[in-house]
Amino acid sequence: QCIGPSMLPTFNIRGDILVTERLSVKLGKIRVGDVVMARSPSDPRMVVCKRILGLEGDTITVASDKGGSTKFYHLQIPKGHVWLQGDNFHKSRDSREYGPVPSALLQGRVFYRIWPPQGWGFVGRIPSQSV
Repeated sequence: QCIGPSMLPTFNIRGDILVTERLSVKLGKIRVGDVVMARSPSDPRMVVCKRILGLEGDTITVASDKGGSTKFYHLQIPKGHVWLQGDNFHKSRDSREYGPVPSALLQGRVFYRIWPPQGWGFVGRIPSQSV
């Protein structure tokens, strides 16, 4: 289940029920734009739902809005890590806060939404031009 504001408008704030598969993660077949479930690096008891915006070796441009102004910086994702962000830029605790996430924390790739009924369907990859 994906609950909270971080993935708005892709998923509902009250919680969507999602189907995940683990094979893509185990085989290293995840791609930029995939939505994944992962253990939170800041609280391992929690599972977060975020979008992959960078894979190991990628150089990404990160936008940070701390202090009321947006700043941009470049970052290379280290080996064995990914960059995760919520789709709701202003209401997401993600890699902008805790940095690159170890790939070992990824639990599965989201591929289908089964609840709410009006949202049934495949969850596709959204290619990202920049973070």
